[in-house]
Amino acid sequence: MTARRKARKRALDILFEAEQRGLEPLLLLADRRAAPEAALTQYSAELVEGVAAHRSEIDALLIAQLSPGWTLARLPAVDRALLRIAVYELRFGTGVPTAVAVSEAVGLAAALSTDESPGYVNGVLAAIAAAPGPAPAEHSST
Repeated sequence: MTARRKARKRALDILFEAEQRGLEPLLLLADRRAAPEAALTQYSAELVEGVAAHRSEIDALLIAQLSPGWTLARLPAVDRALLRIAVYELRFGTGVPTAVAVSEAVGLAAALSTDESPGYVNGVLAAIAAAPGPAPAEHSST
């Protein structure tokens, strides 16, 4: 597993846990950083911080791609978290090629979610990647 893949997985763990426990992701991130056994990389923190900073914009992009009658709440929680990470990388992060962001999200969905999730995640992210919008390099990294 590559260092970036591990960083994405750790960010996914934090975002998923924060949602399940009703906590603010940044507070959970701070707790994890303070733990002596913390295995957080700077990229994990960047992903959590970036998703938190752009959450409303990310969710609006995701909602626009959902099937009629679907809401973010109807998606498996792990899919919500990994989609948010990937959309952050696609639209707000820097230095991650589109194909890599999509591939990593699909791989996490295949490993951690339902049988249908990889195809769904791929379709949603492909639509977001193809939609007009600012390129990641136009945004500063958080």
